[in-house]
Amino acid sequence: MLQVSVLEKVLKRLSQISSVVKQERLRVVFFRVIAWIIYMMEGKLFAYFVGWNKAYVGRGSRVIGTRFISVRGSMSVGRYTWIEAVTEFGGERYCPEIQFGDGFHASERLHVSANNYIEIGDNCLFGSCVYVSDHNHGSYKGDVQSHPNEPPGVRKLVSHGSVVIGSNVWIGDNVTIVGPVRVGDGVVIGANSFVAHDVPDNVIVGGVPAKILKEFNFTNGKWEIVAKS
Repeated sequence: MLQVSVLEKVLKRLSQISSVVKQERLRVVFFRVIAWIIYMMEGKLFAYFVGWNKAYVGRGSRVIGTRFISVRGSMSVGRYTWIEAVTEFGGERYCPEIQFGDGFHASERLHVSANNYIEIGDNCLFGSCVYVSDHNHGSYKGDVQSHPNEPPGVRKLVSHGSVVIGSNVWIGDNVTIVGPVRVGDGVVIGANSFVAHDVPDNVIVGGVPAKILKEFNFTNGKWEIVAKS
């Protein structure tokens, strides 16, 4: 998956260079090619030092708590990604775990944060500005809940359960997923959706909160609209 992604980037860049050659001076073309090579090398080196040998991490990204983050295979994430396994906050200590499956690809500004457990399956595609978290600043259900007079920034990080995302999942831009949630295999989540409840396999969901819009019919090989209840 990563090799295909890199090849697509190379072919796209070559096409762009071809158009630039037609309108720019050679020194400008040379500068842009060198800048792109440095950009790609920077992303590979960042991933290598993090410990992800088959990954690419975009410029301006942050990866925190690398001992608690694992990647099973290839991975590519865009600029300004923020992945954090939170081990301590406000005097409380946590034992987080984040797992990425093989062939994971995300556009820029991905934010994944765990103080409990987040797992993402194989061959998943995330759009830009996707947020996945297994916790909140404060508790808003159950016996002990946060008081509104307490500043949100100092409220305890509370996780009510893990986030598990299956394989072959496509998540659109600006989607928010907050646990406890299980997203099944083969799911498509529409842009700007909020997911806070389990999603079964092989459906398309969207909205705030996200609801099932279509499901895949294996008999005729088509996505069919789900009747409103």
